[in-house]
Amino acid sequence: MHRMTESLGFLLSDVSRLMRRRFDERARSSGASVTQWRVLKILERKPGLNQGQIAELLEVEPITSCRMIDRLEEANFVERRRDPADRRAWRIHLTDNAQPVLEELHEIAGEMIEGALEGLSQAERDALIAALNVIRSNLIQTPENKPENKGAANG
Repeated sequence: MHRMTESLGFLLSDVSRLMRRRFDERARSSGASVTQWRVLKILERKPGLNQGQIAELLEVEPITSCRMIDRLEEANFVERRRDPADRRAWRIHLTDNAQPVLEELHEIAGEMIEGALEGLSQAERDALIAALNVIRSNLIQTPENKPENKGAANG
């Protein structure tokens, strides 16, 4: 079991790193900044986040997030709107100009993922996604909110 623990962590990390690298290579060749695309993708999923929340999701310092948002605002891909609950805060929203960039992002990501999954049957792909969802769920749950009785999985 010890060997699986070490190899699983390494394998997941390595696959994640390689997927980011392949995506970055393809995104760069299209002329867009990968970090800008990451911000756009985050805002597509969660519109109206503030700069601090974006920085946290990107795992960067708030000043770095602010600079990224400044560049995206200059390119007219995002706009800052006052937070109705806090007049000192700004919420970041996508503009209509971001849509073509996001469509290109989806296309590049789809091609990259399809290449990564080449050779896996649909059943294997479904099983992989299901297993990764279970792993993510297990890692998200804290010991306090985990169900006490998970069956034979505790052995």
